[in-house]
Amino acid sequence: MDLKKKFNWNEFLKTPYATIVGSVLAIFLIAFLFFRFVGPIPVSVTQTTVEKTATFDVSDEGKTTAIPDTATVNLGIEIQKTTVQEAQKEANEKINSITNELKKIGVKEELIKTINYNLYPNYDYQSGQRIIGYIIDITLEVKVKDFDKINQVIDTATRLGANQIGQLDFTIDDQRLEELKMEARKEAIEKAKKKAIEIARAGGLKLGRIVNISENTTSPILPLYKSESIGLGGTEEATVPTQIQPGESEISITVTLSYETL
Repeated sequence: MDLKKKFNWNEFLKTPYATIVGSVLAIFLIAFLFFRFVGPIPVSVTQTTVEKTATFDVSDEGKTTAIPDTATVNLGIEIQKTTVQEAQKEANEKINSITNELKKIGVKEELIKTINYNLYPNYDYQSGQRIIGYIIDITLEVKVKDFDKINQVIDTATRLGANQIGQLDFTIDDQRLEELKMEARKEAIEKAKKKAIEIARAGGLKLGRIVNISENTTSPILPLYKSESIGLGGTEEATVPTQIQPGESEISITVTLSYETL
């Protein structure tokens, strides 16, 4: 072929090479226009993460003894007189007398307070609902920190005119109660960890980290005495010295540890 011979475009278009070149040019042109006006095709990769949902759970219990540190007793005084003035006078005398004597035996004044004071007429319903006098009903709340004085407080109050003794409650200071719960909680966790290791070793499991801790607390049921158990029964027949001992109660906490398994 003579290279110097002038290229004949019409003859080239008749050859198979022209078809190939045209197809390639068409593809490039279509691609150029697509990316020019449409932009690149977004490529999305979906990733699926499979997490373990099963855990190895072990529970155990911790216990500690709760000893009450405060006793609360309600002392009731009921006065019946023909006039309001007479009822109030006698009621005030008895309250002051009881308060002064309780302070003498070591009860702090701030631990003695009036929580109930009712004054109402006394009716004679047989004679047409006629007022025949007035009744004053008073309740003193006394808190005792020294349990050796509980019996003395009750006996002193009844001797000086308290004719109604309400239920006697034993309680634990909130801060002390939380300390006791923490002791039981630590014991429960240590026992649960030890149990988890032993069971996993026996079962051929490999434990990972602890992923959850839950607990269930059983609060102490402290002793509670009603007036009948004190020996008064709401009457003035208390001739035997009162004998009350608070005793002990138990705080129980159950802890559940949830482990990953490897």
